[in-house]
Amino acid sequence: MTVQSPGVHLLAGIDQTSGAVLVQQNVSEKHKEITYFKLLLDGIKDLNGVIVSADALHTQREHAEYLHSRGGHYVLTVKANQRKLHDQFRALPWKQVRAGNRTRESANGREIERTVRCVSLADGISFPHAAQAAQIIRQSRPLGTRKWSTETVYIITSLAPAQGKPELIGSLIRGHWGIENGLHWRRDLTWREDKSTVRRGNAPRVVASLRNIAITILRLDGETSLAKATRGARNYPHRALKLAGLTTS
Repeated sequence: MTVQSPGVHLLAGIDQTSGAVLVQQNVSEKHKEITYFKLLLDGIKDLNGVIVSADALHTQREHAEYLHSRGGHYVLTVKANQRKLHDQFRALPWKQVRAGNRTRESANGREIERTVRCVSLADGISFPHAAQAAQIIRQSRPLGTRKWSTETVYIITSLAPAQGKPELIGSLIRGHWGIENGLHWRRDLTWREDKSTVRRGNAPRVVASLRNIAITILRLDGETSLAKATRGARNYPHRALKLAGLTTS
């Protein structure tokens, strides 16, 4: 969700379906990212019915109230930064809950299995407009091996059981995690952003914004490989201009 370089921090909101960067906000060095959550989403005119996912840093009561006031829903990760809430989620009777969704896939040389369980929240768990808790168990192993590694993640959401079924919750979280590959990883690996020598003044923010715009244009055009699309733009500049809405005679 963020782009960083020395002295620069850019917070972005991304559409999971298209991969397009919808809004972005410069974050002051003197402030934490949390304080820019509402300012960022103020840039989206209509949040009615929109489901917003965010990292555990943004699992904040004020954020939940803000999204509810604008008619939106949240799907947030619960970690140790919310110690009491995290302990309450860990103590829920998950072993008695039937798995609502289970998926298995092979990606990046690993076999991955995810199991999602959801429960309605009872009294005593105090978080604004929370309707469900979810537990996601992610098991993975390198292809051709037998040793599994296991990670357990807890989720809180304002989606009621009828709205947020385990399959949807699991899909939303996978989509959120996919941002790391869809945006940060692509820029760092394909475009070598971390090695950029553009570091002074507003230039890093401007260049990061231009990269976001370029990725958004390519994603909306149906491109799935940034490396291939970059080679195409390099070899056929007229196509790149056409994607940007420019024509040549």
